[in-house]
Amino acid sequence: MQDIKEEKQRLRQQIWELMEKLNIARFPRPVYGRIPNFVGTEKAAARALFLREWRRACVIKANPDSPQRPLREQALREGKTVVMATPRLRQGFLLLDPKTIPSDKIRFASTIKGAFRYGRLVRLTEIPKIDLVVTGCVAVDHRGNRLGKGGGYAEIEYAILREIGALDEKTPVLTTIHDIQLVDYVPREKHDLTVDIIITPTKTIYVEPRPPKPTGIYWDLLGDKKGLPIIKELRSLLSRYR
Repeated sequence: MQDIKEEKQRLRQQIWELMEKLNIARFPRPVYGRIPNFVGTEKAAARALFLREWRRACVIKANPDSPQRPLREQALREGKTVVMATPRLRQGFLLLDPKTIPSDKIRFASTIKGAFRYGRLVRLTEIPKIDLVVTGCVAVDHRGNRLGKGGGYAEIEYAILREIGALDEKTPVLTTIHDIQLVDYVPREKHDLTVDIIITPTKTIYVEPRPPKPTGIYWDLLGDKKGLPIIKELRSLLSRYR
């Protein structure tokens, strides 16, 4: 187990160093410890808008990181509801309803600060059915194995939403990355979130066969995250129905 975690960290470090060295990283910099923003973010986002999964989606769950901000903005401009995790899930989830956001504030609303201003924090019972998940990566391979920045929050966000039935194994998971973040191999553990659609500034890849997804929370792996208010809320909610 420790060997896998060390291998993951080495791969993260390689990607971060390469992006800084080649100057394809964008603000916020340096990218170490982050889901890295990259040159071509807007091009990758634009490719997503032509996908049937995007066009059909009415509700999108998105990560709060910089490289996926253009997708959050475009979703709101198209009238889609955005469910966004707060950083490190400290305050759970925000819901952004485009009908309540002034048109000239949509770009701002797609930022973390703006989402807190124009979105609202919601309880788990208020989260609607999600049609598409947008997630960020440090690296991803052609089999859909994904490497985040190491905190495990993307996995917990997905697992929470799976536990409450807001999404299921058929809900597509999409990521936008720089081409250099597409690698030959990413080690995967049982709790890791995988992706079904990989979009770079130059290509769109559908992962076939679709990789397995976590079926819910792995309670024994939560560690100190058991103390998060959203986890306590989930426990309380599940105890009522089980």
